[in-house]
Amino acid sequence: MFTGIIEELGQVTSLVPSADGSARLTVQASLAVTDARHGDSIAIGGVCLTVVDQGADWFAADVMGQTLAVSALGRLAVGDRVNVERALQSGARLGGHMVQGHVDGTATLLSQADQGSWRVLRFSLPADLAPLVVDKGSIAVAGVSLTVSSVSAPGAESAWFEVSLIPETLAATTLGALEVGDPVNLETDVLARHVQRLVAFGLSASDVPAFDAGTEGGAS
Repeated sequence: MFTGIIEELGQVTSLVPSADGSARLTVQASLAVTDARHGDSIAIGGVCLTVVDQGADWFAADVMGQTLAVSALGRLAVGDRVNVERALQSGARLGGHMVQGHVDGTATLLSQADQGSWRVLRFSLPADLAPLVVDKGSIAVAGVSLTVSSVSAPGAESAWFEVSLIPETLAATTLGALEVGDPVNLETDVLARHVQRLVAFGLSASDVPAFDAGTEGGAS
Protein backbone atom coordinates (compact mmCIF):
# COMPACT_ATOMS: atom_id res chain seq x y z
CA MET A 1 0.00 0.00 0.00
CA PHE A 2 1.20 3.51 -0.85
CA THR A 3 0.16 7.12 -0.21
CA GLY A 4 1.01 8.83 -3.49
CA ILE A 5 3.58 11.08 -1.81
CA ILE A 6 6.69 10.74 -3.97
CA GLU A 7 9.93 10.20 -2.05
CA GLU A 8 12.46 10.66 -4.82
CA LEU A 9 12.99 10.87 -8.56
CA GLY A 10 14.67 7.75 -9.85
CA GLN A 11 16.31 7.13 -13.21
CA VAL A 12 15.84 4.17 -15.53
CA THR A 13 19.15 2.44 -16.19
CA SER A 14 17.81 -0.50 -18.20
CA LEU A 15 14.60 -2.10 -19.48
CA VAL A 16 15.29 -5.55 -20.91
CA PRO A 17 12.40 -7.41 -22.62
CA SER A 18 12.00 -11.17 -22.13
CA ALA A 19 10.80 -13.77 -24.60
CA ASP A 20 7.57 -14.30 -22.62
CA GLY A 21 6.50 -10.67 -23.02
CA SER A 22 7.67 -9.49 -19.61
CA ALA A 23 10.65 -7.23 -18.94
CA ARG A 24 13.22 -6.51 -16.25
CA LEU A 25 13.33 -2.87 -15.20
CA THR A 26 16.33 -1.45 -13.35
CA VAL A 27 16.04 1.91 -11.62
CA GLN A 28 18.64 4.01 -9.87
CA ALA A 29 16.94 5.11 -6.64
CA SER A 30 19.39 5.68 -3.80
CA LEU A 31 16.80 6.46 -1.13
CA ALA A 32 14.44 3.60 -1.95
CA VAL A 33 17.16 0.96 -1.60
CA THR A 34 18.48 2.15 1.76
CA ASP A 35 16.15 -0.23 3.58
CA ALA A 36 14.89 -2.38 0.69
CA ARG A 37 15.08 -6.16 0.81
CA HIS A 38 14.42 -8.87 -1.73
CA GLY A 39 10.64 -9.15 -2.19
CA ASP A 40 9.81 -5.65 -0.97
CA SER A 41 7.34 -3.47 -2.89
CA ILE A 42 8.36 -0.17 -4.49
CA ALA A 43 6.09 1.93 -6.69
CA ILE A 44 7.57 3.24 -9.94
CA GLY A 45 5.39 5.78 -11.69
CA GLY A 46 2.48 4.51 -9.62
CA VAL A 47 3.01 0.83 -10.44
CA CYS A 48 3.69 -1.54 -7.55
CA LEU A 49 6.79 -3.62 -8.35
CA THR A 50 8.70 -6.26 -6.40
CA VAL A 51 12.44 -5.99 -5.74
CA VAL A 52 14.23 -9.00 -7.24
CA ASP A 53 17.78 -7.64 -7.25
CA GLN A 54 19.52 -4.58 -5.87
CA GLY A 55 22.80 -2.77 -5.39
CA ALA A 56 24.10 0.22 -3.46
CA ASP A 57 21.89 2.73 -5.29
CA TRP A 58 19.67 0.68 -7.63
CA PHE A 59 17.09 -2.07 -7.72
CA ALA A 60 15.60 -4.32 -10.38
CA ALA A 61 12.06 -5.62 -10.77
CA ASP A 62 10.36 -7.99 -13.19
CA VAL A 63 7.39 -6.40 -14.96
CA MET A 64 4.70 -8.78 -16.25
CA GLY A 65 3.36 -8.49 -19.77
CA GLN A 66 -0.07 -7.52 -18.41
CA THR A 67 1.47 -4.64 -16.48
CA LEU A 68 3.33 -3.45 -19.56
CA ALA A 69 0.07 -3.57 -21.53
CA VAL A 70 -2.03 -1.47 -19.15
CA SER A 71 0.63 0.99 -17.94
CA ALA A 72 3.19 3.36 -19.43
CA LEU A 73 6.17 1.39 -18.10
CA GLY A 74 6.78 -0.26 -21.45
CA ARG A 75 7.41 3.16 -23.01
CA LEU A 76 10.27 3.95 -20.63
CA ALA A 77 13.77 4.41 -22.00
CA VAL A 78 17.20 4.50 -20.39
CA GLY A 79 17.69 7.88 -18.75
CA ASP A 80 14.01 8.58 -18.13
CA ARG A 81 13.10 9.98 -14.73
CA VAL A 82 10.43 8.15 -12.72
CA ASN A 83 8.50 8.82 -9.52
CA VAL A 84 9.57 6.48 -6.70
CA GLU A 85 7.75 5.64 -3.47
CA ARG A 86 8.42 2.91 -0.95
CA ALA A 87 5.51 1.01 0.59
CA LEU A 88 3.70 2.65 3.49
CA GLN A 89 5.06 1.79 6.93
CA SER A 90 2.66 0.99 9.74
CA GLY A 91 2.23 4.03 11.95
CA ALA A 92 3.44 6.50 9.31
CA ARG A 93 1.47 9.65 8.47
CA LEU A 94 -0.90 9.22 5.53
CA GLY A 95 -0.22 12.42 3.61
CA GLY A 96 -1.96 11.51 0.37
CA HIS A 97 -4.64 8.84 -0.05
CA MET A 98 -4.65 5.05 -0.10
CA VAL A 99 -2.89 4.00 -3.32
CA GLN A 100 -2.53 0.32 -4.20
CA GLY A 101 -0.09 0.63 -7.08
CA HIS A 102 -2.57 -1.30 -9.26
CA VAL A 103 -2.83 0.86 -12.37
CA ASP A 104 -6.23 1.05 -14.08
CA GLY A 105 -4.89 2.37 -17.37
CA THR A 106 -3.13 5.32 -18.93
CA ALA A 107 -4.06 8.88 -19.81
CA THR A 108 -2.50 11.45 -22.14
CA LEU A 109 -1.68 15.04 -21.26
CA LEU A 110 -4.01 17.18 -23.38
CA SER A 111 -2.99 20.65 -22.25
CA GLN A 112 -1.27 22.59 -19.52
CA ALA A 113 -1.65 26.19 -18.41
CA ASP A 114 0.37 28.16 -15.88
CA GLN A 115 -1.71 30.12 -13.42
CA GLY A 116 0.86 32.19 -11.60
CA SER A 117 3.04 29.82 -9.56
CA TRP A 118 0.80 26.80 -10.08
CA ARG A 119 -0.12 24.82 -13.18
CA VAL A 120 -3.32 23.22 -14.42
CA LEU A 121 -2.92 19.94 -16.31
CA ARG A 122 -5.74 18.42 -18.34
CA PHE A 123 -5.59 14.68 -19.11
CA SER A 124 -7.66 12.43 -21.29
CA LEU A 125 -9.82 9.97 -19.38
CA PRO A 126 -10.58 6.48 -20.75
CA ALA A 127 -14.34 6.00 -21.06
CA ASP A 128 -14.39 3.02 -18.69
CA LEU A 129 -12.69 5.05 -15.96
CA ALA A 130 -14.76 8.21 -16.36
CA PRO A 131 -17.48 7.12 -13.87
CA LEU A 132 -14.80 6.59 -11.20
CA VAL A 133 -13.41 10.14 -11.30
CA VAL A 134 -15.25 12.92 -9.46
CA ASP A 135 -14.63 16.60 -8.86
CA LYS A 136 -12.60 17.07 -5.65
CA GLY A 137 -11.99 13.32 -5.52
CA SER A 138 -8.60 11.61 -5.26
CA ILE A 139 -6.65 10.15 -8.17
CA ALA A 140 -3.08 8.89 -8.58
CA VAL A 141 -1.32 10.21 -11.70
CA ALA A 142 2.09 8.64 -12.35
CA GLY A 143 1.93 7.54 -8.73
CA VAL A 144 1.30 11.05 -7.38
CA SER A 145 -1.70 11.53 -5.08
CA LEU A 146 -3.72 14.43 -6.49
CA THR A 147 -7.13 16.04 -6.10
CA VAL A 148 -9.30 16.37 -9.18
CA SER A 149 -9.97 20.08 -9.72
CA SER A 150 -12.34 19.68 -12.68
CA VAL A 151 -13.82 16.84 -14.71
CA SER A 152 -15.84 16.50 -17.92
CA ALA A 153 -19.61 16.13 -17.71
CA PRO A 154 -21.16 12.64 -17.85
CA GLY A 155 -21.72 11.58 -21.43
CA ALA A 156 -19.11 13.94 -22.85
CA GLU A 157 -17.81 12.81 -26.22
CA SER A 158 -14.23 12.90 -24.96
CA ALA A 159 -13.81 12.52 -21.21
CA TRP A 160 -11.10 14.44 -19.38
CA PHE A 161 -10.06 15.58 -15.91
CA GLU A 162 -7.87 18.35 -14.57
CA VAL A 163 -5.50 18.66 -11.64
CA SER A 164 -3.92 21.83 -10.25
CA LEU A 165 -0.30 21.46 -9.18
CA ILE A 166 1.64 23.56 -6.69
CA PRO A 167 5.34 24.39 -7.31
CA GLU A 168 6.49 21.67 -4.87
CA THR A 169 4.68 18.95 -6.82
CA LEU A 170 6.02 20.28 -10.12
CA ALA A 171 9.59 20.24 -8.79
CA ALA A 172 9.54 17.00 -6.79
CA THR A 173 7.84 14.73 -9.34
CA THR A 174 7.96 13.99 -13.06
CA LEU A 175 4.71 15.90 -13.60
CA GLY A 176 6.55 19.20 -13.96
CA ALA A 177 8.43 17.91 -17.00
CA LEU A 178 5.42 16.49 -18.87
CA GLU A 179 4.72 17.67 -22.39
CA VAL A 180 1.43 17.54 -24.28
CA GLY A 181 0.96 14.02 -25.64
CA ASP A 182 2.94 12.30 -22.88
CA PRO A 183 1.29 9.22 -21.32
CA VAL A 184 0.86 8.74 -17.57
CA ASN A 185 -0.34 5.89 -15.38
CA LEU A 186 -3.72 6.30 -13.71
CA GLU A 187 -5.11 4.70 -10.58
CA THR A 188 -8.62 5.65 -9.54
CA ASP A 189 -9.85 5.69 -5.95
CA VAL A 190 -10.25 2.10 -4.72
CA LEU A 191 -13.50 3.04 -2.97
CA ALA A 192 -15.01 4.12 -6.28
CA ARG A 193 -14.02 0.81 -7.85
CA HIS A 194 -15.73 -1.15 -5.08
CA VAL A 195 -18.91 0.90 -5.46
CA GLN A 196 -18.87 0.30 -9.21
CA ARG A 197 -18.60 -3.44 -8.58
CA LEU A 198 -21.55 -3.38 -6.19
CA VAL A 199 -23.63 -1.50 -8.74
CA ALA A 200 -22.71 -4.04 -11.41
CA PHE A 201 -24.28 -6.73 -9.24
CA GLY A 202 -27.33 -4.58 -8.59
CA LEU A 203 -26.38 -4.21 -4.92
CA SER A 204 -26.12 -1.29 -2.55
CA ALA A 205 -23.86 -1.00 0.48
CA SER A 206 -26.74 -2.07 2.73
CA ASP A 207 -27.02 -5.35 0.81
CA VAL A 208 -23.47 -6.43 1.70
CA PRO A 209 -23.41 -8.89 4.64
CA ALA A 210 -21.89 -7.38 7.77
CA PHE A 211 -18.83 -9.02 9.30
CA ASP A 212 -19.58 -10.51 12.71
CA ALA A 213 -16.38 -10.67 14.76
CA GLY A 214 -18.15 -12.95 17.22
CA THR A 215 -18.72 -15.76 14.74
CA GLU A 216 -16.08 -15.39 12.03
CA GLY A 217 -12.61 -16.87 12.28
CA GLY A 218 -13.35 -18.65 15.54
CA ALA A 219 -13.55 -15.42 17.56
CA SER A 220 -15.76 -15.51 20.62
